[in-house]
Amino acid sequence: MTKYEYAKADYAEIGVDSEQAIEKLAKIPISVHCWQGDDVIGLDGAGALSGGIQTTGNYIGRARNFEELKADLSVAFSLMPGKKRLNLHASYAILNGEKVDRNAYRPEHFASWVQFAKEQGLDGIDFNPTFFSHSMVKDGLTLSSPDETVRKFWVDHCKACIKISEYLATEMNSHCLMNIWIPDGYKDVPADRLSPRLRLKQSLDEILSIPYDKSKVVIAVESKVFGIGVESYTVGNSEFYMNYAAKNGLCCLLDNGHYHPTEVVSDKIPSMLAFYDKVALHVTRGVRWDSDHVVLYEDELKEIAKEIVRNNATEKVLIGLDYFDASINRISAWVTGYRAMQKALLNALLLPNERLKTLQNEGKFTELMTMQEECKMLPLGAVWQEYLTRQNVAEDYFAEVQNYENNVLKERK
Repeated sequence: MTKYEYAKADYAEIGVDSEQAIEKLAKIPISVHCWQGDDVIGLDGAGALSGGIQTTGNYIGRARNFEELKADLSVAFSLMPGKKRLNLHASYAILNGEKVDRNAYRPEHFASWVQFAKEQGLDGIDFNPTFFSHSMVKDGLTLSSPDETVRKFWVDHCKACIKISEYLATEMNSHCLMNIWIPDGYKDVPADRLSPRLRLKQSLDEILSIPYDKSKVVIAVESKVFGIGVESYTVGNSEFYMNYAAKNGLCCLLDNGHYHPTEVVSDKIPSMLAFYDKVALHVTRGVRWDSDHVVLYEDELKEIAKEIVRNNATEKVLIGLDYFDASINRISAWVTGYRAMQKALLNALLLPNERLKTLQNEGKFTELMTMQEECKMLPLGAVWQEYLTRQNVAEDYFAEVQNYENNVLKERK
C-alpha cells in the first residue's frame, strides 16, 4: 500500500472520505493578487506607494512592467494546484502611453489582462479601485474628502471601475468581485468623526447610482481598524461598512489583518453567513499589526478554513489572498501563501465535521475535545501529496523558483 492508501484508510475509520475531499478542494477557487509581484507599485505610473501601505526589503527581481509581471505570475500559477483567479488593482491598467487618469479608465485598459487570464485558464478576474499612490489623495482623504473636487474624482474612479468589473465578468464568464477599500483617516484624534463618514456614505450612494449587472459584479466594502499615518481614526471602520453593506445589499470583505490583534476573522465568518449571501476574504498574516506577511499554514488560517468548510460555504465565501513581501523571492511568496490556503482547506475537508457538530449539540464536550485532538495527528500530508500528484504539480517547488531566479530575476537591474 502507498502512503496515501494508508492515510485513506485512517480517514475512513473516522467517517471521512479523502477522495471526496480531494475532489472538493480542486473546485474551490482562490483569487491570487497581482501586487505581490511588484511590491504594490502598479503600472500606471501615478506615484510612490502611499496610503498607509508599506513594503520592506529589496529582494532582486521585482517586476517592472506588464511583461515581467505576466512572466512571474505564469511561473507562480504553474506551481499552484487547483482553481485559480486573478485579483487586479486599477493601478495595473495597461495605458500604452495614453494620457488618461484613474477617473477615466476604460475596459480596454485591462484587455491584455483578460487575454493573459484566458491563456492561463483562470476561473475569473477580481478587481479593486485604487485609492492610494496618487496625487488626488488630499490630506490622506479620498471618498470622504471635504474637497468636492477630490471627492468627485474618486467617485468617478469607482464608477469607472464598476464598468471595468462588468467587462471582466463578461469576458471571463464568471462573476467579478469589485472591492472598495480606502485609506481615509487621521493620524491624531479628530474633532469630528461623523462628517467624514457622512461624506463617505454620500460618495458610496453616488457610486451605486449607476446601473450595473449584479449577477456579474459583486461589490464589496472592506474595513480597517487603523493604518500607518491614520492611527487614531479610520473613516471606513467595521461598523460603518457592515451597516452600509446590509442596508444596500453589498458584500462585506473581511481582511484578517484589518482588526484589533485579539479579533479573529474565523469567528466573524459564521456571524456574517447568518445575514449575508456572500462574504469575501482577503487572507493575509499580520505580525503584531496589519503587516501583510506571507500567509502560512498556521492556527488562524486553519480556523478560517474550518468555518468555510463546516458551514458548507465554499461557494458563499469568496477567497482572495492579500500580502506583499519585498524581502524574499516574490514568486515563492505567491506559491507559499496559496498552498498554505489550500492546505488549510484540505485539513478542514478531512475533518469529521458532522460528527463533531453532533457531539457539541449533544453536550458531549469531553468526547468532542478528545476527538478534535486526535484529528490533529491524522496523516494530512499524505493526502496533500496525493492531491498535488493528481494536479500534476510537484511538492517541492523551491528548485524551480531558484532556477527562475538565477536565469531571469537576477538579470533585472
